[in-house]
Amino acid sequence: MKQYIAFFRIRFINFLQYKTAAWAAVGTQFIWGTLELIVFSVFYDEGIGIFPMDFQALVDYIWLKQAFLSFFALWVLDSDILESIRDGSVAYELCRPINLYEMWFSKCSASRLSKCSLRAIPILLVAMLIPGRFRMSLPADWQLFGLFIISMAAALIIISACCMLIYAITFYLLAPNGITLVISSVADFLSGAVIPLMFFPEPLRRIAELLPFASMQDLPLRIYGGELAYMEAIHVILLQLFWAIALIALGKWLLKQVLKRVVVQGG
Repeated sequence: MKQYIAFFRIRFINFLQYKTAAWAAVGTQFIWGTLELIVFSVFYDEGIGIFPMDFQALVDYIWLKQAFLSFFALWVLDSDILESIRDGSVAYELCRPINLYEMWFSKCSASRLSKCSLRAIPILLVAMLIPGRFRMSLPADWQLFGLFIISMAAALIIISACCMLIYAITFYLLAPNGITLVISSVADFLSGAVIPLMFFPEPLRRIAELLPFASMQDLPLRIYGGELAYMEAIHVILLQLFWAIALIALGKWLLKQVLKRVVVQGG
């Protein structure tokens, strides 16, 4: 376990060095979040239809989504891992007395957490200080906020497990662009990255909420906004634990099957 914690710590510290890229992303994500809120506010002001979310909860949802973009996005993959698969240097990793899945999982989790830590704090601070209706609110219920933190930790495990599936499939394809585009497009739509799942038609929403994609983003963010009651939040975390265990088990099995047949190019 100590060696995987060391991998996590090293990768986390490495990504903290990219401060210029982080500040550029902060500006982009803040502008994009503002534009989203302007569009939604037009519909809310016109009173078109019955809106399933309170506007303040929607504001919180959008700012959290933008602040944690590099945390949630499945298309944010570890280039070092992908390159090791393409050029065959993964062979060196296989010679080490370590579990390849657990090492990559720790690196994947660390890179996501490190990237979002540089971006999330300034975005959330500014979002809580801006005047007017676009200001992000503090948690109204601190018990729910505690469940939100737990839910975000579970979301990180699910997202990293999904990334591990992409890495395993890359052994077959070598070029990950196609499978990444397909999976990330589906995930963005069904995780609430495009619009919150609350705006989906009721039958589709109920199905989407049971899928692992909703557990990656939509459900945790709705806990923060108070859209889910205490017991509903508990049920969400239990669902997340189910998907985390299932996806990790699937990823370990798939990677094991891949490594039985892997042939390193040039050797």
